[in-house]
Amino acid sequence: MDNSLIIIGGGLAGSEAAWQAANRHVKVRLYEMRPDKLTEAHRTGLLGELVCSNSLRSNDPQSAPGLLKKELSMAGSLIMEAAVAATVPAGSALAVDRDVFAGYITRRIAEHPEIEVVREEVKELPDGITVLATGPLTSEAMTRCLSGIVGSDYLYFYDAIAPIVDAATIDYEKVYRMSRYGKGGDDYINCPMTKEDYERFYSALTEADRVTPREFEENRVFEGCMPIEVMAARGVDTPRFGPMKPVGLPDPKTGRDPYAVVQLRAENRALTAYNLVGFQTRLKWPEQKKVFGMIPGLEHAEFLRYGSLHRNTFINAPLVLNRDLSLKQKKTLFIAGQVSGVEGYIESTAMGLLAGINAAARIRGLQGAEVPPASAHGALIRHLTETEIKHFQPSNINFGLFPVPEAAAKIRDKRARRALIVAKALEDWRRYVGLREEG
Repeated sequence: MDNSLIIIGGGLAGSEAAWQAANRHVKVRLYEMRPDKLTEAHRTGLLGELVCSNSLRSNDPQSAPGLLKKELSMAGSLIMEAAVAATVPAGSALAVDRDVFAGYITRRIAEHPEIEVVREEVKELPDGITVLATGPLTSEAMTRCLSGIVGSDYLYFYDAIAPIVDAATIDYEKVYRMSRYGKGGDDYINCPMTKEDYERFYSALTEADRVTPREFEENRVFEGCMPIEVMAARGVDTPRFGPMKPVGLPDPKTGRDPYAVVQLRAENRALTAYNLVGFQTRLKWPEQKKVFGMIPGLEHAEFLRYGSLHRNTFINAPLVLNRDLSLKQKKTLFIAGQVSGVEGYIESTAMGLLAGINAAARIRGLQGAEVPPASAHGALIRHLTETEIKHFQPSNINFGLFPVPEAAAKIRDKRARRALIVAKALEDWRRYVGLREEG
């Protein structure tokens, strides 16, 4: 038996899939085209490079993202191991120094005796058992290959990146440090706005020039990563009920919540760079400098990276994907990460973990255990395989994807109900992980 697995793509999902398969005594060849060929958003050849936010979202174990991260850690996730090693202050969220994070993943993969990293672009899908984890920026050659298998139901949408500013250029006389409702101490820098500040900013934002999509590009964005200017176009108060929400952030100078607030989150451990939370954008770069320079405290800020827009690709999962993440049309091909139709870092990692486990089981001639439906991983599989085909869109993990335990169905209190969902998920996931370890 050929005891080898090919994995295409060295992002979060591909790296996690390689780690899980290799730890099950399967030899892995991990293909990554970077740094020889970069994507529209990547800048290095490091495995697991983050190109959007540096946040892996909430660490609250009673939240859906927190639960998913707990399950990943229980299953020996390399990505979670790297996140712990690269953590930066972010209140109740888990955020990382992206260079430390990607460097850790790259080193651990390189050191694993069962993994060979091959630095070249794969332009055709191999015949053997393969995990495709090329991510939202899949190359044109691989897009054509996958389109040829899944047909006209292959989909795409666009995602936006938030800008980063130099910490040394922030005017600290105009900002204050605080996490919302005091959770996490003073991890965030807050830029408060008066009503007049906000109205001037809103006017400039809605009038600013945007990057014009190319002719073949359809103008679609994911609701969970909405560009700030698209959000503003929905109404003057929409940003104030979104990323600029001032509730729970009283200004120490006044003792009251500001009219609106822009939060900055640390990009690295040295606290030399901060990103504008929720300010994904497709404004032209000179416009970003002008408009975001109107934010109190950022009038003279130096932008280390401007926001940008890139293409995300994904399959119509309910139509073409099996529950083990193999394609119905080609059962030797497993789909991992955002290409499968999930959205977000930890969600992509989770699909990489399952794809690696399932592909390794296939190679070893083992019967894969069913992912428990009540777990966070199971909730994502349910979304990918049971959503109505015509309405399928990528999704982050959220409690709306979970089945509600019978004991929780009659409970009105939201926290109590979710606590039961979390308890059931962890109980079932612990049993699943035990079965996987035995296999």
